[in-house]
Amino acid sequence: MPRQFVTPPEEPEGHTFSDDESPRVAYLVGRLDRALRKHIGDAVRPLGLTMQQYTALSVLAKRSPLSNAQLADKSLVSPQAANEMVKLMEQKGLVERCPDPNHGRIIQIRMTDEGQRVLGECDKEVMALEHCMMESMTSQQRVTFQRHIKEALKALGAGLVETD
Repeated sequence: MPRQFVTPPEEPEGHTFSDDESPRVAYLVGRLDRALRKHIGDAVRPLGLTMQQYTALSVLAKRSPLSNAQLADKSLVSPQAANEMVKLMEQKGLVERCPDPNHGRIIQIRMTDEGQRVLGECDKEVMALEHCMMESMTSQQRVTFQRHIKEALKALGAGLVETD
């Protein structure tokens, strides 16, 4: 069942949640998502990866090993797409698959040393992109921006599992 959202309360006089002349936040976030996907793809392509493969390696760097279903969920792709992606990454020597010692039918996926090396190179490129994207912000504004994004994700049930 789809999540139900409630209409915001009436705004106090002189305060507005949105300006009728400004684009909706959802539109701006969507545009940012599209731009990031394009630029990340362009940045990692010379290193032999797609944006989705970069995302998968980033996920595996933080949470490994994972099953194909877990990797798909955390990498924002379908299980079928994750399976094909993992096959290609395995051929490149970036990941390896091993049987789960506790469950005979589950295959665990983990990053190899080569995968970690390539991810490190890609991370340098993506960090440069993030710096460009936020160069007009102070350090504190960057921290606040990231906190607000995390809060928005959590509010929509798409929060990140973190240890901080």
